[in-house]
Amino acid sequence: MMTHTDIQSGQAAQASAAPSAMKVSDEIAIEIENMNKWYGTFHVLRDIDLTVRRGERIVICGPSGSGKSTLIRCINALEEHQKGRITVDGTVLSSDLKNIDRIRSEVGMCFQHFNLFPHLTILENCTLAPIWVRKTPKKEAEETAMHFLRKVKIPDQANKYPGQLSGGQQQRVAIARSLCMKPRIMLFDEPTSALDPEMIKEVLDTMIELAEEGMTMLCVTHEMGFARQVANRVIFMDQGQIVEQNEPEAFFNNPKSDRTKLFLSQILGH
Repeated sequence: MMTHTDIQSGQAAQASAAPSAMKVSDEIAIEIENMNKWYGTFHVLRDIDLTVRRGERIVICGPSGSGKSTLIRCINALEEHQKGRITVDGTVLSSDLKNIDRIRSEVGMCFQHFNLFPHLTILENCTLAPIWVRKTPKKEAEETAMHFLRKVKIPDQANKYPGQLSGGQQQRVAIARSLCMKPRIMLFDEPTSALDPEMIKEVLDTMIELAEEGMTMLCVTHEMGFARQVANRVIFMDQGQIVEQNEPEAFFNNPKSDRTKLFLSQILGH
Protein backbone atom coordinates (compact mmCIF):
# COMPACT_ATOMS: atom_id res chain seq x y z
CA MET A 1 0.00 0.00 0.00
CA MET A 2 1.33 3.42 -0.94
CA THR A 3 2.03 5.56 2.12
CA HIS A 4 1.69 9.32 2.48
CA THR A 5 5.49 9.62 2.42
CA ASP A 6 5.65 7.55 -0.77
CA ILE A 7 3.24 9.95 -2.45
CA GLN A 8 5.37 12.92 -1.39
CA SER A 9 8.55 11.24 -2.62
CA GLY A 10 6.90 10.34 -5.90
CA GLN A 11 5.84 13.90 -6.43
CA ALA A 12 9.40 15.12 -5.99
CA ALA A 13 10.78 12.42 -8.28
CA GLN A 14 8.35 13.34 -11.06
CA ALA A 15 9.37 17.00 -11.18
CA SER A 16 9.24 18.14 -14.79
CA ALA A 17 10.63 21.60 -14.14
CA ALA A 18 12.88 22.78 -11.33
CA PRO A 19 11.52 25.75 -9.36
CA SER A 20 14.46 27.91 -10.41
CA ALA A 21 13.55 27.36 -14.07
CA MET A 22 10.11 28.92 -13.63
CA LYS A 23 10.16 32.64 -14.28
CA VAL A 24 9.68 35.07 -11.40
CA SER A 25 9.09 38.73 -12.20
CA ASP A 26 10.47 41.77 -10.37
CA GLU A 27 6.89 43.06 -10.23
CA ILE A 28 5.37 42.87 -6.75
CA ALA A 29 2.10 40.94 -6.60
CA ILE A 30 1.49 41.10 -2.84
CA GLU A 31 3.12 43.22 -0.17
CA ILE A 32 2.32 42.81 3.52
CA GLU A 33 3.78 45.35 5.93
CA ASN A 34 3.73 45.05 9.73
CA MET A 35 0.41 43.19 9.71
CA ASN A 36 -1.14 42.26 13.03
CA LYS A 37 -4.41 40.54 13.85
CA TRP A 38 -6.21 39.73 17.08
CA TYR A 39 -9.17 37.53 17.96
CA GLY A 40 -10.30 39.42 21.03
CA THR A 41 -7.20 39.44 23.23
CA PHE A 42 -5.51 36.59 21.33
CA HIS A 43 -2.71 37.96 19.11
CA VAL A 44 -2.97 35.57 16.15
CA LEU A 45 -0.63 37.36 13.69
CA ARG A 46 2.38 39.34 14.87
CA ASP A 47 4.27 41.92 12.80
CA ILE A 48 4.04 40.05 9.50
CA ASP A 49 6.20 41.40 6.66
CA LEU A 50 6.05 39.56 3.35
CA THR A 51 6.68 40.47 -0.28
CA VAL A 52 5.50 38.15 -3.06
CA ARG A 53 6.68 38.75 -6.60
CA ARG A 54 4.74 37.93 -9.75
CA GLY A 55 5.21 34.26 -10.62
CA GLU A 56 6.47 33.21 -7.19
CA ARG A 57 5.22 29.99 -5.64
CA ILE A 58 5.32 30.17 -1.86
CA VAL A 59 4.53 27.32 0.51
CA ILE A 60 3.57 28.23 4.08
CA CYS A 61 3.89 25.52 6.71
CA GLY A 62 3.77 25.31 10.47
CA PRO A 63 1.93 23.66 13.35
CA SER A 64 -1.81 24.00 13.89
CA GLY A 65 -2.71 27.39 15.34
CA SER A 66 0.39 29.11 13.98
CA GLY A 67 -1.64 31.63 11.96
CA LYS A 68 -0.79 30.39 8.47
CA SER A 69 -4.39 30.02 7.25
CA THR A 70 -5.37 33.31 8.85
CA LEU A 71 -2.51 34.99 7.01
CA ILE A 72 -3.65 34.02 3.54
CA ARG A 73 -7.30 34.69 4.41
CA CYS A 74 -6.35 38.27 5.30
CA ILE A 75 -4.96 38.78 1.79
CA ASN A 76 -8.44 38.81 0.24
CA ALA A 77 -10.27 40.11 3.32
CA LEU A 78 -11.90 36.87 4.37
CA GLU A 79 -10.34 37.81 7.69
CA GLU A 80 -9.86 41.43 8.76
CA HIS A 81 -6.48 42.58 10.06
CA GLN A 82 -6.36 45.34 12.68
CA LYS A 83 -2.92 46.80 12.06
CA GLY A 84 -0.51 47.13 9.14
CA ARG A 85 -1.00 47.26 5.38
CA ILE A 86 -1.74 44.71 2.65
CA THR A 87 -1.26 45.68 -1.00
CA VAL A 88 -2.44 43.35 -3.78
CA ASP A 89 -1.67 44.20 -7.41
CA GLY A 90 -1.04 47.81 -6.41
CA THR A 91 -4.35 48.15 -4.54
CA VAL A 92 -4.16 48.76 -0.79
CA LEU A 93 -6.70 46.61 1.03
CA SER A 94 -9.23 48.62 3.01
CA SER A 95 -12.71 48.09 4.45
CA ASP A 96 -14.32 49.68 1.38
CA LEU A 97 -16.42 47.03 -0.37
CA LYS A 98 -15.46 48.18 -3.87
CA ASN A 99 -11.81 47.96 -2.87
CA ILE A 100 -12.32 44.44 -1.52
CA ASP A 101 -14.21 43.37 -4.65
CA ARG A 102 -11.38 44.71 -6.83
CA ILE A 103 -8.81 42.65 -4.95
CA ARG A 104 -10.96 39.53 -4.88
CA SER A 105 -11.42 39.76 -8.64
CA GLU A 106 -7.64 39.25 -8.97
CA VAL A 107 -7.26 36.59 -6.27
CA GLY A 108 -8.65 33.04 -6.46
CA MET A 109 -8.85 30.83 -3.40
CA CYS A 110 -9.29 27.12 -2.74
CA PHE A 111 -10.04 25.81 0.72
CA GLN A 112 -9.65 22.54 2.58
CA HIS A 113 -13.35 21.95 2.00
CA PHE A 114 -14.57 22.32 -1.55
CA ASN A 115 -17.57 24.61 -0.91
CA LEU A 116 -19.33 23.59 -4.12
CA PHE A 117 -23.06 24.21 -4.42
CA PRO A 118 -24.58 20.72 -4.16
CA HIS A 119 -27.75 21.64 -6.10
CA LEU A 120 -25.81 22.95 -9.12
CA THR A 121 -24.02 20.89 -11.75
CA ILE A 122 -20.25 21.11 -12.04
CA LEU A 123 -20.63 23.38 -15.08
CA GLU A 124 -23.10 25.62 -13.23
CA ASN A 125 -20.76 25.84 -10.23
CA CYS A 126 -18.01 27.08 -12.56
CA THR A 127 -20.15 29.60 -14.47
CA LEU A 128 -22.05 31.13 -11.55
CA ALA A 129 -19.51 33.77 -10.51
CA PRO A 130 -18.44 34.84 -14.04
CA ILE A 131 -22.10 35.32 -15.04
CA TRP A 132 -23.23 37.15 -11.90
CA VAL A 133 -20.06 39.00 -10.86
CA ARG A 134 -18.29 39.69 -14.15
CA LYS A 135 -21.52 39.80 -16.21
CA THR A 136 -20.02 37.34 -18.68
CA PRO A 137 -22.50 36.05 -21.29
CA LYS A 138 -23.64 32.52 -20.45
CA LYS A 139 -22.22 30.91 -23.60
CA GLU A 140 -18.82 32.53 -23.07
CA ALA A 141 -18.83 31.53 -19.39
CA GLU A 142 -19.61 27.93 -20.32
CA GLU A 143 -16.81 27.85 -22.91
CA THR A 144 -14.38 29.20 -20.31
CA ALA A 145 -15.60 26.68 -17.74
CA MET A 146 -15.12 23.77 -20.12
CA HIS A 147 -11.62 25.03 -20.94
CA PHE A 148 -10.63 24.90 -17.27
CA LEU A 149 -12.43 21.62 -16.62
CA ARG A 150 -10.32 20.17 -19.44
CA LYS A 151 -7.24 21.70 -17.82
CA VAL A 152 -7.97 19.86 -14.57
CA LYS A 153 -8.83 16.74 -16.58
CA ILE A 154 -12.50 16.29 -15.69
CA PRO A 155 -14.51 17.74 -18.63
CA ASP A 156 -16.63 14.57 -18.66
CA GLN A 157 -17.99 15.49 -15.21
CA ALA A 158 -19.48 18.83 -16.33
CA ASN A 159 -23.12 17.75 -16.13
CA LYS A 160 -22.83 15.81 -12.89
CA TYR A 161 -23.49 17.11 -9.38
CA PRO A 162 -20.78 17.46 -6.71
CA GLY A 163 -22.12 14.52 -4.70
CA GLN A 164 -21.46 12.23 -7.67
CA LEU A 165 -17.72 13.03 -7.68
CA SER A 166 -14.83 11.84 -5.52
CA GLY A 167 -13.14 14.22 -3.10
CA GLY A 168 -10.17 14.67 -5.42
CA GLN A 169 -12.46 15.45 -8.34
CA GLN A 170 -14.42 17.96 -6.27
CA GLN A 171 -11.22 19.75 -5.27
CA ARG A 172 -10.17 19.94 -8.91
CA VAL A 173 -13.60 21.44 -9.70
CA ALA A 174 -12.97 24.01 -6.96
CA ILE A 175 -9.66 24.91 -8.61
CA ALA A 176 -11.31 25.15 -12.04
CA ARG A 177 -14.07 27.32 -10.58
CA SER A 178 -11.49 29.75 -9.21
CA LEU A 179 -9.64 29.82 -12.54
CA CYS A 180 -12.87 30.72 -14.36
CA MET A 181 -12.60 34.18 -12.77
CA LYS A 182 -9.16 34.47 -14.40
CA PRO A 183 -7.25 35.46 -11.25
CA ARG A 184 -3.65 36.64 -11.29
CA ILE A 185 -2.96 35.11 -7.87
CA MET A 186 -4.11 31.80 -6.36
CA LEU A 187 -4.32 31.10 -2.63
CA PHE A 188 -4.59 27.51 -1.39
CA ASP A 189 -5.55 26.74 2.21
CA GLU A 190 -4.59 23.11 2.89
CA PRO A 191 -6.25 21.90 -0.33
CA THR A 192 -5.33 18.23 0.19
CA SER A 193 -5.86 17.82 3.94
CA ALA A 194 -9.45 16.58 3.59
CA LEU A 195 -8.57 14.02 0.91
CA ASP A 196 -7.79 10.33 1.09
CA PRO A 197 -4.08 9.64 0.37
CA GLU A 198 -4.74 8.16 -3.09
CA MET A 199 -6.59 11.34 -4.13
CA ILE A 200 -3.85 13.74 -3.07
CA LYS A 201 -1.67 13.19 -6.14
CA GLU A 202 -4.35 14.20 -8.66
CA VAL A 203 -4.88 17.54 -6.90
CA LEU A 204 -1.14 18.18 -6.52
CA ASP A 205 -0.63 17.41 -10.21
CA THR A 206 -3.14 20.14 -11.07
CA MET A 207 -1.38 22.61 -8.79
CA ILE A 208 2.02 21.70 -10.23
CA GLU A 209 0.72 22.39 -13.73
CA LEU A 210 -0.52 25.82 -12.62
CA ALA A 211 2.87 26.58 -11.10
CA GLU A 212 4.69 25.57 -14.28
CA GLU A 213 2.47 27.97 -16.23
CA GLY A 214 3.66 30.85 -14.04
CA MET A 215 0.70 31.37 -11.70
CA THR A 216 1.55 33.34 -8.56
CA MET A 217 0.68 30.98 -5.71
CA LEU A 218 0.60 30.97 -1.92
CA CYS A 219 -0.17 27.55 -0.51
CA VAL A 220 -0.67 26.50 3.09
CA THR A 221 0.16 22.81 3.12
CA HIS A 222 2.06 20.01 4.85
CA GLU A 223 2.83 18.36 1.50
CA MET A 224 6.59 18.74 1.72
CA GLY A 225 7.21 16.88 -1.54
CA PHE A 226 5.12 19.55 -3.28
CA ALA A 227 7.11 22.27 -1.50
CA ARG A 228 10.43 20.79 -2.64
CA GLN A 229 9.27 20.45 -6.23
CA VAL A 230 7.32 23.63 -6.86
CA ALA A 231 8.11 26.36 -4.32
CA ASN A 232 10.53 29.22 -4.84
CA ARG A 233 10.32 29.85 -1.13
CA VAL A 234 9.14 27.95 1.94
CA ILE A 235 7.91 29.89 4.97
CA PHE A 236 7.67 28.40 8.45
CA MET A 237 5.28 30.04 10.91
CA ASP A 238 4.82 29.51 14.63
CA GLN A 239 2.82 31.44 17.23
CA GLY A 240 1.66 34.00 14.69
CA GLN A 241 5.12 34.89 13.40
CA ILE A 242 7.26 34.09 10.39
CA VAL A 243 10.08 32.18 12.05
CA GLU A 244 12.09 31.28 8.96
CA GLN A 245 11.90 31.47 5.17
CA ASN A 246 14.26 30.26 2.50
CA GLU A 247 14.48 28.52 -0.86
CA PRO A 248 13.48 24.84 -0.57
CA GLU A 249 16.95 23.31 -0.68
CA ALA A 250 18.28 25.51 2.11
CA PHE A 251 15.05 25.31 4.11
CA PHE A 252 14.97 21.51 4.18
CA ASN A 253 18.70 20.77 4.26
CA ASN A 254 19.98 23.58 6.46
CA PRO A 255 17.23 25.14 8.60
CA LYS A 256 18.49 27.86 10.93
CA SER A 257 15.88 27.96 13.68
CA ASP A 258 15.68 25.22 16.30
CA ARG A 259 11.88 25.46 16.07
CA THR A 260 12.03 24.84 12.31
CA LYS A 261 14.36 21.88 12.84
CA LEU A 262 11.95 20.36 15.35
CA PHE A 263 8.96 20.83 13.03
CA LEU A 264 10.75 19.27 10.07
CA SER A 265 11.99 16.32 12.14
CA GLN A 266 8.40 15.61 13.18
CA ILE A 267 6.69 16.06 9.82
CA LEU A 268 9.36 14.38 7.68
CA GLY A 269 9.79 11.55 10.16
CA HIS A 270 6.33 10.12 9.41
